Amino acid sequence: MAEHRRDEEFYERDRPAHPTLAEDRPRGAQPGESVNPGGPWAMVAIVTVVVLLVVLGIALFP
Repeated sequence: MAEHRRDEEFYERDRPAHPTLAEDRPRGAQPGESVNPGGPWAMVAIVTVVVLLVVLGIALFP
């Protein structure tokens, strides 16, 4: 326990009183703003392309 206290005292010397930093890479939108990356049609298009690629792959290379 004494070792832990010495570590805390050592590192506290260089820290500011309130060591909080602004987020450098904000995640998402502002609070209250909804994030809509493209709606359901984007996912339908991606799934359709993948299914077509699989079907064409099976049809062309049996």
